Amino acid sequence: MSLATIQRPTEVSLPPARAATPRRWPFVLVAAVLLAQMAIAMTVTAVQQTPTIDEPVYIGAAVVQSEQHSLRYNPEHPPLGKLIMATGLAFAGVRLDPGFQSDQTELGRHVLYESGNDPGTLLLAARLPMIALTLLFGLVVLLFATDISKSRTGGATALALYAFSPDVIAHGSLATLDVPAAGFLLTTAWLLWRARTDPALHLPLAGLALGAALATKMNTLAAVPVLLALVWWHSRWRAALGVLLTAIAVVWISYAAVDPSVSFPQVYVDGIRAQMGLEDRVWGGYLFGTHYEGSHWYYLPAALLVKTPLGALLLWAAGAVAMIRRPAAAYVLAPAAVLLAVAMTGSRDLGVRYAIFVPMFLAVAAAVVAHRGYARIAVALVAASSLWTFPYYLPYSNEVFGGPSKTHLHLHDSNVDWGQDLGRLAERLKRYPGERTWLVYKGAGVPEHYGIRASDPREVPPDQVKGLLVVSNTAIAKADDALRALVDTSTPIDVVGHSITIFRRP
Repeated sequence: MSLATIQRPTEVSLPPARAATPRRWPFVLVAAVLLAQMAIAMTVTAVQQTPTIDEPVYIGAAVVQSEQHSLRYNPEHPPLGKLIMATGLAFAGVRLDPGFQSDQTELGRHVLYESGNDPGTLLLAARLPMIALTLLFGLVVLLFATDISKSRTGGATALALYAFSPDVIAHGSLATLDVPAAGFLLTTAWLLWRARTDPALHLPLAGLALGAALATKMNTLAAVPVLLALVWWHSRWRAALGVLLTAIAVVWISYAAVDPSVSFPQVYVDGIRAQMGLEDRVWGGYLFGTHYEGSHWYYLPAALLVKTPLGALLLWAAGAVAMIRRPAAAYVLAPAAVLLAVAMTGSRDLGVRYAIFVPMFLAVAAAVVAHRGYARIAVALVAASSLWTFPYYLPYSNEVFGGPSKTHLHLHDSNVDWGQDLGRLAERLKRYPGERTWLVYKGAGVPEHYGIRASDPREVPPDQVKGLLVVSNTAIAKADDALRALVDTSTPIDVVGHSITIFRRP
């Protein structure tokens, strides 16, 4: 009897331990493959694209922050995102004229094109840290979804939606602030979910993540009441106050890391005022073939409908419905809903990047329906649609709206044409040697740097515009009468990156 008693624990404990190992490895392998393909997609995109409109501003500000310890450029955004870019730029040997004085747009042009730097090297150096962050947020999606669904299948499904999201790939590969800000908020929500059972570890970490979000972009302020309410709900007001104070400390440290003499929180309040000033401006929009002045409250939902793979739309909707009565809804759906509601009141109908948190949070929500029969088919459709658009993720639209080649008929600006294809245009124009080129380019790149010798057709009488007329699709969407007349009397002969159209004029 005593021998049997001694042997029985060995017989019972070993088989489960051995059986658990094989089940874990497929999960790890799937996650690694999904993140690897995302890394490849983002890196290829980062290498091939020339600067988008916002990137030179952030890169210039990052250089000044790191080299001159000054916050005078791009004050409307806190410094953390630009400090992260600076970690990559530190290896690029950036040259900057210490006496340069101008606005932030001219600073970006000066750093990239006028200081003896190689713009491609600087762009990639600033983009790589953002790519790394985007991949890390993929791990957050994986773990958050696995926790909520209590299923590795749910985690893998959520990660697949995230890793194949054309919008996340497009903006995660740029030196911009939208993905980092949204990712830090997602991380905060995940840590607060875990803090329900382990507050001692996860509440301080949640405070750090929330602070990182607030130190990256001002729009994250909208989520603070929701996230603090979740802490209050489970851990009472002292815990909520601790999270808030930790977040404030992170924001202050991010400013002090640039300029220790900065007056905080005044500098942060000044940034908020700068953002409000931008909101007070009247911006132009373009939706479903109509150009308009001002903004439409339904713009972002409509743009998401166009630019989200059909399988993802299905799983987002099913996941949100299935989650609505679960406790997890307060951590996944509530922050996303508040952020979207606030974004919909904004004055800038310029792109789904203002709602990039939606594909992140709703990927997690989709985990709760991963066990349903249609989920695998939906994920396969998302993967196929995403791979089909490679490497042109920025102008992506789903098949109902005609795919990437038709996006410019429905949307403009950072949804399709953000200046990213200037380098590709230079290569394409080599097919038309000796032809006079006229260019209307919407972007931050310098055409001459890429060997493009072109004139502005709007500066001469229409009858003198002969040869190749090259126009960014956003410029076509917003064309005045003179440019519209030129476009309408020209023959389209080529398209570059789904964002620039080449016409021939007799």
